[in-house]
Amino acid sequence: MNLFVSPSKILYGEGSLNKAGEEAALFGEKVMIVTGKSSCKKFGILDKLIKILEDAQLKVVIFDKVESDPSVFTVEEGLAIAKESKCDSIIAIGGGSPIDAAKAIAIMLTNEGDLASFQKQKPSVKCKPLIAIPTTAGTGSEVSKYLVITDTVNKIKMLIGGENCVPEVAILDPIVTLTMPANVTGTTGMDALTHAIEAFISQKAQPLTNMYALKAITLLSQNLVKAMKNGDNLETRSNMLLGQMYAGLAFSNASVALVHSMSRPLGAYFGIPHGMANAILLPKVMEFNRAACPEKFAEVAKAMGENIDNLTIRESSMKAIQAIINLYDDTFLPKKLSAIGVTKDKIPTMAKDAFNSVSTSFNPCKPKLEDVISLYESIYD
Repeated sequence: MNLFVSPSKILYGEGSLNKAGEEAALFGEKVMIVTGKSSCKKFGILDKLIKILEDAQLKVVIFDKVESDPSVFTVEEGLAIAKESKCDSIIAIGGGSPIDAAKAIAIMLTNEGDLASFQKQKPSVKCKPLIAIPTTAGTGSEVSKYLVITDTVNKIKMLIGGENCVPEVAILDPIVTLTMPANVTGTTGMDALTHAIEAFISQKAQPLTNMYALKAITLLSQNLVKAMKNGDNLETRSNMLLGQMYAGLAFSNASVALVHSMSRPLGAYFGIPHGMANAILLPKVMEFNRAACPEKFAEVAKAMGENIDNLTIRESSMKAIQAIINLYDDTFLPKKLSAIGVTKDKIPTMAKDAFNSVSTSFNPCKPKLEDVISLYESIYD
């Protein structure tokens, strides 16, 4: 039996942010906003959201201390504020980090235990009502059942998931993504593309996730570079936002695989942004996986607009890898680990962490530890 989960409501399209007050009012009169430290304030998005909520006669509490790759300490600080304010619901606005932090806070408000315990045992109670509003087009966290929180003491990125972690409402307004810088557009877009491809080739893939994954691959591959070159194009931003949402629905229900297993240690040990880590890893890991599922790689090539007429499955599958390399070349993002501050001495430790990750078990080609080490080394310098 397959199970497919998603938010109860997904509101999307230009101006959908204006519905935030109406949706939050359904859960009570007090709402806590969880957001990052700067971008939403800098571009006026936070002030706009506050006004929308106050116009709906809601009392607003703000927690605006979420860093990139949120830590356990940040979640605990936000949790204390949420408890003290007795909030009825939570609104997360920002990139994947604020949304993940908000998910963690919402889970802790309704479940007993500490965050670390939920790595092995899914939260048993539905999280506090949560409305997620992404301002980047990459993580899909607003529709997914997963979140990642960093244990800075043990240098571990904790992956937590379950149906009770899914936000109640997702609001996707392309207007709030217009301010994304080109490099953030690139890394978050490659992150979303990685979600879609890994969900499609995952051992847990199912018909519904395949449908969303292929649609995501098409939208993201056709619009990523356009969005980087012309960030004011609302149609392109809309396509990117929908594409990353489709990818989020796909990986939330089919899981990710080896790319994500290998990217988490890069974040935990070196603070590499998640999207950047995925982007650098994706082409080489695709090469490693291709022979295990060439038919699926052929479908990826077709979804990216490659002409595979009269080609063998092997030739078509190779086209998917080259298409990803070409797309990545056009982003002008870094391609080597040495260029982003990773030191070679940590590769064995990172490889062991990645090898033992749950996501690795869903990879179509089962790696050995030495395979993971070799993959890291192949993109080091």
